[in-house]
Amino acid sequence: MRTILVTGGAGFIGSNFIRHMLATHDAIRVVNYDKLTYAGNLENLAAIEESALYRFVRGDISDAKAVADVFEEEKPWGVVNFAAESHVDRSILDATPFVNTNVKGTQVLLEMIRRHPVERFVHISTDEVYGSLGKDGVFTETSSIRPNSPYAACKAAADLIALAYTKTYDLPVIVTRSSNNYGPYQFPEKLIPLMIRNALTGKELPVYGEGKQVRDWLYVEDNCWGIDAVLHRGRIGEVYNIGGDCEKQNIDVVNTLCRSLAADPQGKNAEKRIKFIHDPRGAAHDFRYALDCTKIKTELAWSPRYSFDEGLQRTVAWYLNQREWTERVITGEYQEYYAKVYGG
Repeated sequence: MRTILVTGGAGFIGSNFIRHMLATHDAIRVVNYDKLTYAGNLENLAAIEESALYRFVRGDISDAKAVADVFEEEKPWGVVNFAAESHVDRSILDATPFVNTNVKGTQVLLEMIRRHPVERFVHISTDEVYGSLGKDGVFTETSSIRPNSPYAACKAAADLIALAYTKTYDLPVIVTRSSNNYGPYQFPEKLIPLMIRNALTGKELPVYGEGKQVRDWLYVEDNCWGIDAVLHRGRIGEVYNIGGDCEKQNIDVVNTLCRSLAADPQGKNAEKRIKFIHDPRGAAHDFRYALDCTKIKTELAWSPRYSFDEGLQRTVAWYLNQREWTERVITGEYQEYYAKVYGG
């Protein structure tokens, strides 16, 4: 029986990954270590909370004493680090939590692995560390790191620290950089769940600028399969891009969502409520991301299983059936943040 320590496992991708691991592996036990910030929600894991193969521990990855306690008690075979502040707009409002969690927290985990060796440490990163592309080209794992927002800069710093620990201390670090994830249980500050919620509650659908920014979209379950493959078969000291081969402008995603929700009485005519607003990110709002995923496809035989249309259909269906979940995770703090970013 292998014990996997998953940090940030109550968040969007982390909770999907935990459910994936327990559903697809017989000899794996998962320990979920999460601070439970606004985006961490144990309800995401309610279906497995009584499992003998799952344990939750509340804690902050930047708290060295608390992290040491978990390592000493659990002696994990591997660690998958999802724990991070992850929203660009929030990093512009205040970068401090991003430095504390994304940079300091990652370094605490690395130091802990020096004292309590593991077989694998998979650090979860983002395509945003590469910066922005023009209309052509793609990012490979050897592309330059040129982050343009405090969030991306903190993730890039964490990537570099983690990879440096491999060279300096011979730690078993592997980094994954994925494109825009979407799917069930995503906190409604990100584009797709935000548009779904606003469409179903009669609110405006705020879109930055003209919505021409291009993102590569990856269904979260596909990312989980990719991370699983990297955890078990990836080469130590390497970076693996995980993308959906699906580039779309933000406005096209929003329009597609509006069409998908048109049959719902509350989502009818949602496209009429699209509102183009001033982009507070300015130069920090990258124009285009696109990933070359040849490496993970060739080495680990991974490829996306879901098309964008299929993944979006599954996502919309989930949110339509989980409206109460969405409302429960919206707190007063989120409403204050929403007003600051979108103007009310």
